[in-house]
Amino acid sequence: MKVLKEKIIKEGTAIGTEILKVDSFLNHQMDIELMEEMGREFKRRFDHCKVDKILTVEASGIAIASVTARCFGYPCVVFAKKATPNTMTDDYYTSEAKSFTKGKVSDFIVSKKYLAQGEKVLIIDDFLASGEASLALTRIVEEAGANVVGIGIAVEKGFQGGGEKLRAEGYRLESLAVIEALRDGEIIFKEEQ
Repeated sequence: MKVLKEKIIKEGTAIGTEILKVDSFLNHQMDIELMEEMGREFKRRFDHCKVDKILTVEASGIAIASVTARCFGYPCVVFAKKATPNTMTDDYYTSEAKSFTKGKVSDFIVSKKYLAQGEKVLIIDDFLASGEASLALTRIVEEAGANVVGIGIAVEKGFQGGGEKLRAEGYRLESLAVIEALRDGEIIFKEEQ
């Protein structure tokens, strides 16, 4: 997605060879116009899919999932929590994921009230590195007896292997920008096929 790549080049920062900082427009401060363009692009790429729910993980995935939901006619957005709140007294699905950025393991938690057997679920998230978060969300969907219709990612760090894992598992993965490498402060995008 050209506009996203341009924004990454203009405002993103490569830190070392593994971290891309895009907090000025994606995951600390949000460029809503860009979010809307990304939502429309996810709709275009998954237009053939029936989507009953959109699933993401707190916190930075919520905004892009919400904007994408509007483009799909407002299916509910469900987000996995990373800690069990005192208010969650009902049964829930849980799956473990290690965060590349934070370097720690979290339990993703979704109330059983919000995912139902047979529902068509589109997973949307801001980043894909090793694939742990997306795989944890797919396990939750499958445990609920629902179906993953696709996974939409704003920025995939292709060099960290998560996309390959998800594709090898048979998931339809659509990433709006794929980073091939980060070198000496330079952000190198994978050429589109």
